[in-house]
Amino acid sequence: MTTPRLRASLDGLPAYKAGQGPATRSDLVAYKISSNENPYPPLPGVMDAVMRAAADMNRYPDPFSTRLIAALAERFDVPAEHLALGTGSVALCGQLVDAVADPGDEVMYAWRSFEAYPIWTQIAGARSVQIPLLPDERHDLDAMADAVTDRTRLIFVCSPNNPTGQVVHRDELTRFLDRVPSDVLVVLDEAYVEFADDPRVPDGIEMYRDRPNVAVLRTFSKAYGLAALRVGFAIAHEPVAQALRKLALPFGISTIAEEAALASLEREPELLERVAELSRARAAMVASLRDQGWVVAEQQANFVWLRLGEQALDFAAACETQGLTVRPFAGEGVRVTIAEPEANARFLTVANEWLHDQAASAG
Repeated sequence: MTTPRLRASLDGLPAYKAGQGPATRSDLVAYKISSNENPYPPLPGVMDAVMRAAADMNRYPDPFSTRLIAALAERFDVPAEHLALGTGSVALCGQLVDAVADPGDEVMYAWRSFEAYPIWTQIAGARSVQIPLLPDERHDLDAMADAVTDRTRLIFVCSPNNPTGQVVHRDELTRFLDRVPSDVLVVLDEAYVEFADDPRVPDGIEMYRDRPNVAVLRTFSKAYGLAALRVGFAIAHEPVAQALRKLALPFGISTIAEEAALASLEREPELLERVAELSRARAAMVASLRDQGWVVAEQQANFVWLRLGEQALDFAAACETQGLTVRPFAGEGVRVTIAEPEANARFLTVANEWLHDQAASAG
């Protein structure tokens, strides 16, 4: 018996590995610190907006998310025609690949970086060009520019980089963009940019303004704490933004999600106070880890990256025994979300004990 013929490009397609939730424990509170979620609950005003919108869940949402588009255009001082929404910035990544890459074309990105990039590239039948990170875990923008060919259609620059937490600097990004051909789309994936406090970090939206081949991705999932509602947005010049709108899932942004995003924009100062607190907690965790003896590169997102190599899975298992679910990348490292103070403190205890155990075993 024959079966339906599926696309060959899907053979061996890696599955997206979302952060796992913790197992229920009776002896201690378990924490999920694997998905870079904002640990704060919704602001009361945001929750009120969600509850009001839920009363209309029997009706389809506005297919154009008109009010949210208008609010974002005002907030970021961009034309409404330069905006496109998606069910999280991850969906927009896929739409961007579909918009520019035919089978055999090249999509370039640093590696390790966001694990959705190779998935979307393979789905499109395009070819991934992965450029290794520098020894300090940052993008090697010179090598990326050198690797551009006449088949390169799209370049992702993830800053702060997921999962390693490093950023590109304004001067090096400007040089890079000056080298990339104008017909190659450069996507600045800034899902975590609100957490960055390094003054050398550029604002991608300022970079996009006079560069028609630059698009910027942002999300309400991280800093704004709306991960479950799936609202991301792209800012790009009209031909790219229009293509994204053509490829968008109809009615993808629910009424509840749109109202929550609008309420979050109205309360942005209060939300950004929470972001600043998480950034301070990240800096404190990095300092504590370094005091313990860990080698930790500069971090600018709402997580910490430990380059553990072949010990990544063992370290994750040690965290799990203490009720902490982290995100391991086998053979590479572990990403740890900045979470509730209790979770952060417990993680530092586990990390310190692990390091002492490793030193004892080596000695």
